[in-house]
Amino acid sequence: MRPIKLCLVLAAACISFEYADAQASDKTQRTIGIKTQSVRVEGECDMCKKKIENAASAVKGVKSAVWNDQTKMLTVKYDVFKKDAMDNVQRKVSSAGYDTEKYSAADAAVNHPCCCHTKSS
Repeated sequence: MRPIKLCLVLAAACISFEYADAQASDKTQRTIGIKTQSVRVEGECDMCKKKIENAASAVKGVKSAVWNDQTKMLTVKYDVFKKDAMDNVQRKVSSAGYDTEKYSAADAAVNHPCCCHTKSS
């Protein structure tokens, strides 16, 4: 009877390890095809953060966009097959009224409802 219990315990352990290994590989596969890139975006407050992230997230192929108000860096995760995604993100963010490394804020979107980020003409 004892050898049967030992075999059952070993079989359960093997199955558990296989299941854990399968979960780890699934997590790795989810990042395949996703590229992460950062770009500097000028802004000041939480309202700016929300507008910048919403503008970036609206671009086709973007999976996530997070702007850090301390470093002024927007970190974007996007589909690698969308080769123009980062350019489109910078265009969209600048059209929302925020300067990026590549584009200046659009004049039409310069007057923000938040008090911290308005440009004088």
